[in-house]
Amino acid sequence: MLLKDDLKQAETIKAGQSCTDFSLKDQNGKDFKLSENQGKRVLLSFHPLAWTSICAEQMKSLEANKEIFNALNTVAVGISIDSVPCKMAWANHLKIIKTSILADFWPHGGVAAQFGLFREKEGFSERANVIVDEHGRAAFVRVYELKQLPPIDEIVEALKNLR
Repeated sequence: MLLKDDLKQAETIKAGQSCTDFSLKDQNGKDFKLSENQGKRVLLSFHPLAWTSICAEQMKSLEANKEIFNALNTVAVGISIDSVPCKMAWANHLKIIKTSILADFWPHGGVAAQFGLFREKEGFSERANVIVDEHGRAAFVRVYELKQLPPIDEIVEALKNLR
């Protein structure tokens, strides 16, 4: 586990770079560990904060496309700096039951920081999508404007084009 003093903002991860393993709790308190998904692709869908409209649409889009992700050998997860209880209440409110929404709560934004996606001034992550390939390398990285809903078609197309 990372300690707050161990955190350093990395440069934003680039396609082709190895992703550092991490473990976070989802909205149900279940551990999600990146390395336990080797052999699958993982979509890390970073969103700034729960209980905001664009973030809600971003997470509902993951939930609505769960079967497409499964067909593309992909596990899609949401990540923000909110706590597990907050994530649980939000997921219940949004009726998200099949998609894990991870709490990057403590150390505050630690996973976002290791991917170079933490906005120190605001205290939350960028809105971004990172596709980690079957071997633990970043295969796709895109940072969006905070007010932009990431187009799910772009992610599905990127997954289809991965070799």
